[in-house]
Amino acid sequence: MSWHITEDLDAFLARTGAFLRSRPVLHTVQLTVTERLRTYGSRAYGDEAPVFGVLEQDGAPRAAWFRTPPHWLTLTPLAAEEAAALAAHLSDLGHRLPGVSADRGTAVAFAEAWRRHTGAEVALWQHQRLYRLDALTPPDPMPPGRARIAGKADRELLVRWFDGFLDDVGKTGAGDPEAWADARVEHGGALLWETPDGVPVSLAAAHPSVAGQVRVGPVYTPPELRGRGYAGAATAAVSRAAREAGAEEVLLFADLANATSNGVYLRVGYRGVADFAVYDFSTPRPSQGQSSSRVQPSSVRR
Repeated sequence: MSWHITEDLDAFLARTGAFLRSRPVLHTVQLTVTERLRTYGSRAYGDEAPVFGVLEQDGAPRAAWFRTPPHWLTLTPLAAEEAAALAAHLSDLGHRLPGVSADRGTAVAFAEAWRRHTGAEVALWQHQRLYRLDALTPPDPMPPGRARIAGKADRELLVRWFDGFLDDVGKTGAGDPEAWADARVEHGGALLWETPDGVPVSLAAAHPSVAGQVRVGPVYTPPELRGRGYAGAATAAVSRAAREAGAEEVLLFADLANATSNGVYLRVGYRGVADFAVYDFSTPRPSQGQSSSRVQPSSVRR
C-alpha cells in the first residue's frame, strides 16, 4: 500500500472519484467539499492551496484524505494501523496539522499516533453523529409561517447568521461567511423559515447534490428565537426539498453534546448512521514534550 499526495484536485478526483462515490453516505464530506472546490476554487475555504491524499492498494484506492488550510485533516475510514501509519508518514514529511476529523475509530487512532510522533497535545473538540433521513416526519404542530428559498436580498442576513453559527460551534474564523452566503444564494441552497408576516426566523441550508446525496447544514436559529419549533420546521422543509429534487440520501451531522439539536433531528425523521470525532492538536509546551496525555475518546471539550 502507498500514499499519494497532491495539490491537484483534478488528479485527486481522477484517482478517487469512483471510490468516493461508492460509499456516498460515509464519504459525504469528501464529496461535498471537493465539489465545492471544483466549482468555486480554493477561495471557498481559504488562501492556502488544499492538499489531498489517497491510499492505494494494488493500484486501487482504499482511503482518501484532504485538508483545506487552516482546517483539520479530514479522512475516510481507515483501519487503526493504517491511520497510525498515515500519522507517522505526514509527521515525517513535516506536515503541521491543527487537528483531524474522521469516523470515531479512525480519528482516535490517528490522534493517538500524531501525539506519539509529534508530542502535540491532543483534545477531543467535538463528538458528532452522522444522521440519514428515514421517514420524514414534519413537526406537529408546525409553527405558523412558511419556508422559502433565500435570494440575493437575503445575502446580508445569511452572512450574519452563518457568522452566528460559527460562533455557536466555536469555529470563529473557520469559514468565510460572505463566500458561503454567495454560494448558497447561487445554487438555491439556503432555506428560510419565516413568520406569517414575512420575518425570517430560522435557517436550514444544504450542499448541492453529489453522487445522489445531499448534506444538510448548517441549521441556525438566532438565540432570542429558539424554543419555538422554527429549527424543526426549517429542517423538515429543506429535507423535503432535497428529496423532491431527487436526492437518494439526505444527511446531516450533529454535535452529540447538543441534546436539543439531536432531539430535533430525531423527531423530524433522521436516524444515526455512524459516530465521528474531531480532535484538536496544539504545539506541546517545552516542559511536556512527548509526555502529553493520551487521547481520551470519551472526553468532550465544549
